[in-house]
Amino acid sequence: MALPGVHTDRGELRVHESLEELSTDLVDYIAELSEASVKDRGVFAIALSGGSLIGLMGKLCEAPYIKTVDWAKWYIFWADERVVAKNHADSNYKLAKDGLLSKVPIVPSHVHSINDSLSAEEAADEYGFVIRQLVKTRMVSVSDISDCPKFDLILLGMGTDGHVASLFPDHSVLEEKEEWVTFITDSPKTPPERITFTLPVINSASNVAVVVTGESKAEAVHLAIDDVGADDCLPSLPSRLVQPTKGKLVWFLDKPAASKLKSLELSSE
Repeated sequence: MALPGVHTDRGELRVHESLEELSTDLVDYIAELSEASVKDRGVFAIALSGGSLIGLMGKLCEAPYIKTVDWAKWYIFWADERVVAKNHADSNYKLAKDGLLSKVPIVPSHVHSINDSLSAEEAADEYGFVIRQLVKTRMVSVSDISDCPKFDLILLGMGTDGHVASLFPDHSVLEEKEEWVTFITDSPKTPPERITFTLPVINSASNVAVVVTGESKAEAVHLAIDDVGADDCLPSLPSRLVQPTKGKLVWFLDKPAASKLKSLELSSE
């Protein structure tokens, strides 16, 4: 059984005994947000990431979701992408297409991936332009308090170093406040060239879910969520900088990833 959701200053914590249980809860959560957004706005604008996240979303391809989700109303984006060909093994688009998008009745024109024929800088600029056009038509909502897009859901993973999307610790991209989409050419993980949503865009979303599994990430989860003293000790831990301004933040964790969390110990006392 999962632990009941624990609410902290760093969002809701949902900790699961197994990956199977986590996957079931995650797809229920996505399906519920999809239904609510379609009812409210007529569309569901969702941004994906790479890594193990797509595999954990796999149950969306099965009953009942394959029938009950209103797939025609989904608009798909990527919170980050590697600047490689769409058929390259490192492509987040390819990962999502193979693991999810090719198995559900998504409208092809609603899938917004980067232009893989451009440089990282050009791809980021063009992707930002595409999103701006969709904000104008309200396929993507706009923030109440800034001009940023307000995605219905942004799904993120997290690395052992605390990076989210392609926002890495101590990188100047963490300071970007003006652009919606930016680029890096010096990623500490290969491939080096990537585009990424900026923190203002992530923190303008209606809902942000961070999905983290495995004991290797337990320390990073602790630093991202727990009250570890002065925040200025962790000024550049990207995962700690994820804090939706008006939206909701949910952490989906398995027990190994949550094993160093003080917040859970306090909630059970």
